[in-house]
Amino acid sequence: MRSIRAAAVGAVTMSLALAATACGGGSSTGGGSNDSPKTLTYWASNQGASIAIDKKVLQPELDKFKKQTGITVKLEVVPWSDLLNRILTATTSGQGPDVLNIGNTWSASLQATGALLPWNTANFAKIGGKDRFVDSALGSTGAEGKDPAAVPLYSMAYALYYNKQIFADAGISQPPATWAELVADGKKIQAKGKQVLGAEGANVSENIHHTFVFAKQHGADFFTADGKADFTNDGVVAAVKQYVDLMAKDKVIPVGNAEYAQNQSVSDFAKGKTAMLMWQSASANLKSQGMSDSSYGIAPIPVQSGTPGTGAQVNSMVAGINLAVFKNTDNLDGSTKFVKFMTSDAEQKILNTAYSSIPPVKTAQEDTAFNTPANAVLKDTLAKSAAALPQVADESQFETAVGTAVKNLFADAAAGRAVTTASVKAELEKAQQQMPAK
Repeated sequence: MRSIRAAAVGAVTMSLALAATACGGGSSTGGGSNDSPKTLTYWASNQGASIAIDKKVLQPELDKFKKQTGITVKLEVVPWSDLLNRILTATTSGQGPDVLNIGNTWSASLQATGALLPWNTANFAKIGGKDRFVDSALGSTGAEGKDPAAVPLYSMAYALYYNKQIFADAGISQPPATWAELVADGKKIQAKGKQVLGAEGANVSENIHHTFVFAKQHGADFFTADGKADFTNDGVVAAVKQYVDLMAKDKVIPVGNAEYAQNQSVSDFAKGKTAMLMWQSASANLKSQGMSDSSYGIAPIPVQSGTPGTGAQVNSMVAGINLAVFKNTDNLDGSTKFVKFMTSDAEQKILNTAYSSIPPVKTAQEDTAFNTPANAVLKDTLAKSAAALPQVADESQFETAVGTAVKNLFADAAAGRAVTTASVKAELEKAQQQMPAK
């Protein structure tokens, strides 16, 4: 996903599996129509450092689309903290956009509502075919065995960003490759009066992304093979504890970050307050805040030992943004044309360059614009050591329940309360009780 994705979805989330209506007008049967062929509404996610920056990036492209097709696109950039709740409300109210961005981890959950247009072979043919997209991106477009609920738009991976000057001042010659090295480097950095590692402790989805990776590194999963929540197995408990212990025990995440949820950790890094940052495709965001490319380096997220790879060496979730169409849109043809436009080689280069993300379209990804050192790390991670979050219907509830549990544990750590294996398991037990019964 990009910048931040937190969702306080409450009762709307609990009704997710029951929702089967869509929005944007359309036919009463939910099959879509072309009753309003000259306009589209589009909810874009907040990818840049601000909503104003997103509008500056997107509006010229939407104007270009209007010139080509005669279709006016009404743009709204929705903050990540509101987006999932807005989408879920739209699936039940019938009031929403024709086309929208969704975090790729939500694909299966939103697919389960029946509200989104399925991207079957015929629909993919209208935008150039399914084989235009890289496999890792297609793996996060819906439940296995079903037609995708969305089309990949931006691909991202987590990387470790580090301040070269702070490292040099602390006598550190290279970025840490393991968590033990990161903790050891942290002591040297703190001795020079700097913060070590930024985090968004109150950001529900950021918590999920990192604890998912830690779980993989502990050989654990949050769901069983048949899709049942399994939040309290030993590997998951150890993974969550290790992540929270970066603040509670190792002291490398500042206690103030327990309250961060709106990209404050990125701003701290851009201002030189913090030595390291774990983030998805952060280059454009950092540049917009005045940080030069030459002042920081980019390395893979640490692993327990060895080097990144598959299995226990996974060091990122498959991050990204998908483009979806509400099934009962009143401009079905225009919506399809818009998806084709946004995933064209030309637009993929423009948009992914603007957001320092990686095109999920194969031919666009091969462009020289995406061969920078930063992109090399991200592309290598996506190809070799990233895993998709569970593509299950209950994924959004999982993000909310477990992400909030981790938020609570960070709050405990910041308040000086002990974070023990027992307290971690207790929080995860409460999270599991919030999941729908199977």
